[in-house]
Amino acid sequence: MKIWFDLTNSPHIHFFREMIAELKREGHEVLVTSRDAANTVDLMEMYHIDYHLVGGFYGTKLSHKIMGNIKRVRDLARFVKEQGVDVGISQSSFAAAVAARLAHVPCIYTNDNEHAMGNKVSFIFANQIFVPEFIPVSKVANLFVSKRKVQQYPGVKEGIYLWRKYLKNQQQDSHKATIYYRPEPYFAQYYKGKTNFFDDALVELKDDYSIVILPRDKQQAAHYQDSRFNGITVSTKPLEFDQIANDCMLFIGAGGTMTREMAVIGIPTISVYQDELLDVDRYLIAQGLMDHNPDLTAADVRAVINKHAAREADQSLLQKGKDAYEMIKNKLLSLK
Repeated sequence: MKIWFDLTNSPHIHFFREMIAELKREGHEVLVTSRDAANTVDLMEMYHIDYHLVGGFYGTKLSHKIMGNIKRVRDLARFVKEQGVDVGISQSSFAAAVAARLAHVPCIYTNDNEHAMGNKVSFIFANQIFVPEFIPVSKVANLFVSKRKVQQYPGVKEGIYLWRKYLKNQQQDSHKATIYYRPEPYFAQYYKGKTNFFDDALVELKDDYSIVILPRDKQQAAHYQDSRFNGITVSTKPLEFDQIANDCMLFIGAGGTMTREMAVIGIPTISVYQDELLDVDRYLIAQGLMDHNPDLTAADVRAVINKHAAREADQSLLQKGKDAYEMIKNKLLSLK
């Protein structure tokens, strides 16, 4: 089979990287499309994933995003049709499902963000929809979307790829020294919260702790290059996941996949997300895997570091992740 993956944001590379490699080993031909946005291209080059660039970052204005995605749908549909693709799959790519329908290619669409506006269109055009178990089917299905094509997978999205290394793995190393901070997704359509709200706490903490900031793009990186943040490491290129996991004593995230990844594998994790929480975050908080404190202070951080001890990765979520991986892969191979 010729299988098409559309990877349009940084987390999608981790989500699909092992599936792409496994399908190739099994003799399938894989086609990957992407767009130049966030750290997506840097990550694909880091992991040596061959890709075709279709589209880019369309800015923060909703009208620009809509027009950009319309153009990308057209370009993707033409490209996929020319390539003779058998089946496609994407995670939260708002153009892929529509382009696949125009190109007469069956397509799987997965998403764990119930606030994403692009879902409304993608759910209609996708042949099969996967959402995590804690998102009710009623949130996905409506007058235009059949419940029959919606399937809930066990656990959380992050478990679908983290299980390979962390399932049945031993307790985390307690000798870690660095605080990692992932700023807010200021450019995302769904985000309406504050920006740069944690700056004062970072400045207060930087003389006492090793801190690494993981910016989402060049504009965010430039903000943290200001002299007031001297002593803090600002990563201008994506870091290997294992590098972060092996060095992180506390992860502070203002939303997004990376925050959930750290929570699942047992890193003490605090969400400082400034907008309405997603169902996936509420789920992890309820499971005791992540804290949420949008008003986190430097004093709070010190208290957490003094209190928290290393713990094991959540094995039940990782086992669910393995089951979900097999569920999605099997459906992909049967969809043609």
